[in-house]
Amino acid sequence: MPPARNPSAEPDQDRYKWVALSNTTAAVFMSALDGSIVIIALPAIFRGIHLDPLAPGNVFYLLWMIMGYRLVQAVLVVTVGRLGDMFGRVRIYNAGFAVFTVASVLLSFDPYLGRSGALWLIGWRVLQAFGGSMLTANSAAILTDAFPADQRGFALGSNQVAAIAGQFIGLVAGGILAAIDWRAVFWVNVPVGVFGTLWAYRKLRDSGVRHRGRIDWWGNVTFALGLGAILVGITNGIQPYGGHTMGWTSPVVIAEIAGGLLLLAAFVLIESRVADPMFQLSLFKIRAFTAGNVAGLAVAIARGGLQFMLIIWLQGIWLPLHGYPYSDTPLWAGIFLLPLTAGILVTGPVSGYLSDRYGARGFATAGMAVFGASFIGLMLLPVDFPYWVFALLSLANGIGGGMFAAPNSASIMSSVPARYRGVASGMRSTYQNSGTALSIGVFFSLMIAGLAGSLPQTLASGLQRHGVAPAVAHQIGSLPPVSSLFAAVLGVNPVQHLLAVRGVLSQLPAASRQVLTGRTFFPSLISGPFHHGLTIVFAVATALAVVAGLASLLRGGRYIHQEEPGEVSPP
Repeated sequence: MPPARNPSAEPDQDRYKWVALSNTTAAVFMSALDGSIVIIALPAIFRGIHLDPLAPGNVFYLLWMIMGYRLVQAVLVVTVGRLGDMFGRVRIYNAGFAVFTVASVLLSFDPYLGRSGALWLIGWRVLQAFGGSMLTANSAAILTDAFPADQRGFALGSNQVAAIAGQFIGLVAGGILAAIDWRAVFWVNVPVGVFGTLWAYRKLRDSGVRHRGRIDWWGNVTFALGLGAILVGITNGIQPYGGHTMGWTSPVVIAEIAGGLLLLAAFVLIESRVADPMFQLSLFKIRAFTAGNVAGLAVAIARGGLQFMLIIWLQGIWLPLHGYPYSDTPLWAGIFLLPLTAGILVTGPVSGYLSDRYGARGFATAGMAVFGASFIGLMLLPVDFPYWVFALLSLANGIGGGMFAAPNSASIMSSVPARYRGVASGMRSTYQNSGTALSIGVFFSLMIAGLAGSLPQTLASGLQRHGVAPAVAHQIGSLPPVSSLFAAVLGVNPVQHLLAVRGVLSQLPAASRQVLTGRTFFPSLISGPFHHGLTIVFAVATALAVVAGLASLLRGGRYIHQEEPGEVSPP
């Protein structure tokens, strides 16, 4: 005799799925927001702790304030996703909300100044990233458990779009909050975190399949150390070494990257032999899963590079040329990038909803075509562009990214068995977070290489024309271009800063001081070398969009895993 039907079960499940969507979307938005909100607030943060980030030796603190959060998330999301499969996705997710909130409180009460203050912030940012990893790794799995297959595209799309939008909205929020108080950048998370934690503990429930097993300690250790060593090596590779503009020839950097690759090779070997692996290699037999992750990695690298290059372009050149003081450029850069965010917010949920009916392949592939075309358009823009053209191209980039993100996430998560949704979500997040971290190293290196050939001579000769002694001019011109790039990110006039710290500025005639510290000298000087580097960066980003488009095209038709306990179905 069939079991009696509970008439209240379906309405209750319908209500629950919207609670799950609301809570997880708020969580991933908050986590992504915190990855970028600090970028714009860095000038205020360093002023608040009385540390000059551009002074010799202090670039380390600047880089790790940006990179530490992303690196930790890239390394940990698979592990915490696997723990969610074992002990309950909601349990791990709820703990993540609490950890993230506690870390936010501790960040806002930095009791130190100088380098000690920077280390306090970097350390608690690591804990905050740990909490964020627990949220992002399990949110997609919770939604996949809560929503039926024909609604996952919309649900996962909304979730994914919130994460992407958070990265760009953080740029505006950081500028506004930093103008009030640098600690407000961290305070803003506290009420959301407290409410979200209590809400999650009261309303979310574990409805997914648990897969009990042993923790793969060797796999976790080799993966964390291997990926961590590579990302640390890439971060250190951006920094100058000896007489070189970058550190790629440093024995330490070479050892970190080579050691990381060896550890990851050992990790793959371990995962192919243990009974309960951390990284389910068998999932790569599923075409939709593999193609989706390859495409996601390529897009994450391209998007991460885009974010930083556009910030430098706007803050270091375009905004000063159009009369904006350097100190105001971080906030205005975020505002002028709003068309990109709007494109993501509008097309993401729509493409996710439509992909539930028609499949992911067409939307994701078309999205990558638009995404790649926008890079070509940006590559062809003059450095001092008409804003309406820039706004249309950045809107197109957001539209293309939004068309891709939601269907791709839904395709990945719907293709795997229910018992592996946590680890699959973690693997997906690893590719995305690793791509973002890699992009900073890759695109900064490409830009620095483009600047290194012509900027030193251009800068030195420009300084000499306005009365700076040849020895000082050549000394400033020979400084690694990374200093100029970071100065642009921080909303600082690089020439004014470099002359002031050497005590040269006060010795120059008033007319020369006015020119050198004005809003047009450095932007006009750097425009040619910068555009050369920008062309290289956007050409690589276009190639990555092509790779992502091909992977999306080859993912196969619509595929939703039909549950067969104990096995992974082939594509």
